[in-house]
Parts: sequence; C-alpha cells; structure tokens
Amino acid sequence: MDSPATDLSQKLSREAEAVCRQYLSNGRKHGHYWVVGDVDNTPGRSLYVRLTGPTRGKGAAGKWTDAATGEHGDLLDLIAANLNLSTLRDTLDEARRFLSLPRPEPPATQRQDQAPQGSSEAARRLWAMGQPIAGTLAERYLSARGLTNLRSVSALRFHPNCYYRREDADANDPPDAWPALLAKVTDTAGTLTGVHRTWLDPQTAEKAPLDPNRKAMGNLLGHAVRMGQQSDILAVGEGLETMLSLRLALAGLPIAAALSGNHLAAFDPPTDLRRLYVAIDNDDTGQAAFDALTDRFADSELHLLPLRPMLDDFNGDLRNCDIHEMRSHLRPQLSPVDVPTLLAVETG
Repeated sequence: MDSPATDLSQKLSREAEAVCRQYLSNGRKHGHYWVVGDVDNTPGRSLYVRLTGPTRGKGAAGKWTDAATGEHGDLLDLIAANLNLSTLRDTLDEARRFLSLPRPEPPATQRQDQAPQGSSEAARRLWAMGQPIAGTLAERYLSARGLTNLRSVSALRFHPNCYYRREDADANDPPDAWPALLAKVTDTAGTLTGVHRTWLDPQTAEKAPLDPNRKAMGNLLGHAVRMGQQSDILAVGEGLETMLSLRLALAGLPIAAALSGNHLAAFDPPTDLRRLYVAIDNDDTGQAAFDALTDRFADSELHLLPLRPMLDDFNGDLRNCDIHEMRSHLRPQLSPVDVPTLLAVETG
C-alpha cells in the first residue's frame, strides 16, 4: 500500500502542467517540459519539469531538475520548496488543497489535540488552509491600494472563511468568519513562525468593519513577512502594504514587514547583511523604532539607512503620487552603490 505522500505525488503527476501553471507561473511550456528559472518562480530556463510520462519510475511526469543547482525531485518537493513549507504535513495539506481533496481524519485513538489558540502550530495549520491570492478578494483588496503583480508572491495567501473572535466575546461564543488576506511570518532561515491576518469585507473588498481588523498569531518577535531574493541588502518596515509599496518602487530590493513599531524595533536581520534600509512611517512610532534599531546595531558593521515617505507612509505615497515621483524622492536616500540596481527600472 502506497504512503499518503506517494499517492499524492502520483495524483499531482497526472496534473503536472496545471501544477506548473499554478506554482511556476513565470515559466512556459516547451515540448514535453515546463521551463522556468528556479523553484521560487523566477523567470529563466534553468529548471525543467517533465509534463508527460508514467506516474512513477523512470521518466515519470512531474520529475524536475534545476540544472544550475543540481536540485531535483517530484511535484511534492517542488510545492514545498516554492512555498517554503517546512513540514511534510503542511506540504501534503497544500497538495490536497490544490487537488481539492479532503484531509483524511486520523483514527480517534491517534487524534491530536487542537493546537493552542494563537500558537505557531495554529499559525502553520491556518497557513496550510490558505490558497493563492490570484483571482480572490485579497487580490482585489491589494489592487485597490495600488499593489499589483503579486500573484507569484509566496508569502501571501487568501482564506475565504477565517475565524475572527471579537475582543468582547464570551468564551463560549462561537467566532465569526470573514474572508482574510494571510501573510506568512518567517525567521531568517525561512521557517514559518506566525501568520498575519487582514479580514476583508466581501461586499467592498476593503478591510472588514471589525475592531481590530488585523491580528497576528504565532511567534513574531524578531521575525517578519519577507519577500524577494536574499542578498546583502534588505528593507524592513512596519506595515505589510507599506513594504509592498516600497517593493514596487524599488523592484530589486528584498523587503520585510515587521507588522508593528515594537516588532520593527526588535527585528533580527540576517547575519550576513551589509545594509539595512528602514522604512520609517511619518509618526513618532516609526522614528522610535529606527532609533531603537540604531542603538542595537551601533557597535556592529551593519549600516542602517532610513527611508522616509513623502506622506504618512509609502502606501500613501503610492496611492497619491506618480511612481516616478516616488522613485525620485527615494533616490537621494539610497546608498550610491545601490542606485544603479534599485532604480534600474527608470532607465532600463
């Protein structure tokens, strides 16, 4: 009898092209293969996935190889690498979600206790229940804030019915359920430690009429929602929309959203980082977080550089100013060595 992983791998292999179109959307079909840059969905021709063949054995559909790195595997391995899933359970749950298969119920004698509310384990389970944002209410919400071309961002997902427990609710009252934008919080190694939720109004595609309409769960201290290829520079700030806006203006800059001023002050950057850009919201909290970071790394070789918006924050800049005006405002705040890379879009 095949294991659950083997069974799901074979089912995925029968849908190899659909899997590639979902998780490697920047690639293209070339004969019997899907060709893309790498497992992170970077455009290119290094990684190729076999689209036809038997479900197992030599020449099986779904087998892939990255010629640049030597990495290889099946479609379960590809999904885990693409979404940065750290456990087999999360990978199998994602495969079942893609295939529209129910999660099997464990025998009663083996049933695990429910994860503690707000724990990292609860965050991992919630994340596994999310789906890509393409075509969802979450994509509409982000687009209305000027944030586009986010379908390939693996740190964002959508949940159509995410529980919301009101602050004044009785302990025995059942929670409400609203659609929500999910953002994955990770440590420097890429391990999921928490999830940030933004509940949405299905009628307007704006934030839901809840107070508060954002909450985070799991272990957040020092961690962040991260996007972009790791390098020796990084930008970190508070809000998710703020940092997504900065990502649009400076497309070559990896970003991290710490989700609050207190968590920004406690952010742990990668150890091999040379320059840390800090997006400072135009308020006392933003300045205090930057000052705290400056004090923490005063004796280190890490160079901190502030990035200040024209208005309240960078999403306000994106929604109210021309993108070229936004880049012109940012140019003198960048280290000269980074200008050719981060603003190459202006002249490329």
